[in-house]
Amino acid sequence: MPATRALPTEEAVELIQLTRTLAAKELAPRVADAESDGAFPRDVFRTLGRSGLLGLPFAEEDGGADQPYEVYLQVLEEVAAVWSSVAVGISVHALSCFPLARFGTEEQRRRWLPDMLAGELLGAYCLSEPHAGSDPAAMLTRAVREDGGTSRSSGAESGGHYVLNGTKAWTTHGGYADFYTVMARTSDDRAHGISCFLIPADTPGLSADPPERKMGLTGSATATMRLEDVRVPVERRIGQEGQGLKIALASLDCGRLGISAVATGLAQGALDHAVRYARERETFGKPIIEHQGLAFVLADMGAAIESARATALSAARLKDLGLPFTREASIAKLVATDNAMRVTTDAVQVLGGYGYTRDFPVERYMREAKVMQIFEGTNQIQRMIISRALDRDEGGVLTVLGKE
Repeated sequence: MPATRALPTEEAVELIQLTRTLAAKELAPRVADAESDGAFPRDVFRTLGRSGLLGLPFAEEDGGADQPYEVYLQVLEEVAAVWSSVAVGISVHALSCFPLARFGTEEQRRRWLPDMLAGELLGAYCLSEPHAGSDPAAMLTRAVREDGGTSRSSGAESGGHYVLNGTKAWTTHGGYADFYTVMARTSDDRAHGISCFLIPADTPGLSADPPERKMGLTGSATATMRLEDVRVPVERRIGQEGQGLKIALASLDCGRLGISAVATGLAQGALDHAVRYARERETFGKPIIEHQGLAFVLADMGAAIESARATALSAARLKDLGLPFTREASIAKLVATDNAMRVTTDAVQVLGGYGYTRDFPVERYMREAKVMQIFEGTNQIQRMIISRALDRDEGGVLTVLGKE
């Protein structure tokens, strides 16, 4: 891991040290077996939650730790360098809590958020559908107001239910989560016809298919969720009716920052293993790290990781300042995940034939890196977001501040 970190406070330094200790003691001894067996480490999330690591970027009054995103991302890095499935889980849990924290009423936040952030409850986020991944506005899952109400008023309402029917694909923690943040269509209006709901896992009609058989992140359960006449009280709608797409897009901006940090940590873990091996392995009478050809490969890997880290933290600082960061989040996700794929591929190459075996973890890092380029919006979608922002002449922080 890097010797130094740009951390804003002594509290943040202690938080990173705590995370590093937990990762070494609680995660490292279990990761190989859990990933090999495809075992979901539910107890690990309780441990992390009780240590305060599941509520880091949320307000203290809501049960969070009130840490800036700049610090939260570096915590995710520390976890991802050891166990990416768990780091992805932390990011997804934060993603599932974000709509309530940002768009919920004070009463809703006070009632549900403290338990969600304390570690006893684990969240899942249901946006994608089998035919609507990159285009969430095309979703078909329906939420019909039983009492026929069409209110768009803000805040929690009392009385009445929505009945939800549909299918949600690629749900991380599907079948294991305690609550699901679900986007569903409440009208045919493409832009304003989606609403957000907070649904307990034990709600009748909500079920999970068997977990997907994935190439990597096998310790992270991913399943299709089915909603069959799921009755949800109106008071569990988050935000206004029809505000769901706005909520989803704002959530994804934060989620992309999380995945950029996970990808950076994963790449750092692969580099650490490659450097360790290169110091110990000898050819022609000296460690292979002293051979210029391989040393340059390691140097490029290190440079790629530092550029990804800097890009993610730069976007996080914009968020912490309350400035727009959609374009920067997409850039961070694109750069970090593409770099992670290259770094982990090179790590396998550094180890040679051993890198292709499961006796060393770099092959696992390589398999895990691939999906980072796909979820939270494929990297092709990120390029589309970035290019559209450029076409609108959104020039970053100086433009926002009126200092072009």
